[in-house]
Amino acid sequence: MKRYRVRLSVEAKADLAHIYRYVRHKSASSAVARDYVGRIRAFLAGFETFPERGSTRDHIREGLRLVGFERRIRVAFLVETEEVVILRVLYAGRQFESDEE
Repeated sequence: MKRYRVRLSVEAKADLAHIYRYVRHKSASSAVARDYVGRIRAFLAGFETFPERGSTRDHIREGLRLVGFERRIRVAFLVETEEVVILRVLYAGRQFESDEE
């Protein structure tokens, strides 16, 4: 079985940091926030073996795929020859915009 390298973009890393801060604030618990972001990271690591999931959004960007996680998260990513590039980790309805917008 082919294995892909999973790489987070700068924006995706910033999204995870924002999600951590938001959940920590709302729950008043760094443990809850850490656990939630940990589950997201574990989900993203799963793209190593099964990247071609979710729905394609070629009308936004060629090769763009979106997949949901635990009802509140949308992951925007690209599957390339050797790696999966996580572009964004969007929380609670934030919109992904194309480069042209």
